[in-house]
Amino acid sequence: MRAVKTTLLLMAGILVQGCALFGPERAPIPLVESVDLQRFMGDWHVIGFIPIFAEADAHNGIETYALNADGSIATTYRYRGGGFNAPLTVNTPKGFVESGTNNALWAMQFIWPFKAEYRIVYLKPDYSVSIVARNKRDYVWLLAREPQMDDASFEQYRKKIAAMGYDPAEFVRQPQQWPEFEKRSPLKP
Repeated sequence: MRAVKTTLLLMAGILVQGCALFGPERAPIPLVESVDLQRFMGDWHVIGFIPIFAEADAHNGIETYALNADGSIATTYRYRGGGFNAPLTVNTPKGFVESGTNNALWAMQFIWPFKAEYRIVYLKPDYSVSIVARNKRDYVWLLAREPQMDDASFEQYRKKIAAMGYDPAEFVRQPQQWPEFEKRSPLKP
């Protein structure tokens, strides 16, 4: 009997510890009502982000989207890692629009067969600014058609991102300085 009590107490302790580690499940971040994919395609400058490890020191990041004939989205993310004069790093994940989401939820595939959540949670009506988030609240990107954003607007979007449940201290501005030291094609490195 004592072994059973010990086992139950140990299991209860593990359960409580697990809840403390992972916390309560958060409500999903609402998607925008709909996205016109044709208007969304093209170049987006990364103005601010909570970066993944590989892009933590990214400069002059541009995410480019192009609609493929099969409905998937060819994605090219080009940035200079480590400084404005560094060579370009190019990533080419593929996006897949999730049906029933009015084009606002994508699955982004960097390595087959794994796909990452890509939620379009804010889109300015003129398609000049967008916020892409994840329900885990681990990564977020503030994208704009222009490479520069004034401080007041940036702060407004930082507050919007914090209201979604992100830590605003982790959200940083990605350095953008144009023109670059060498030209690059909009679609090629």
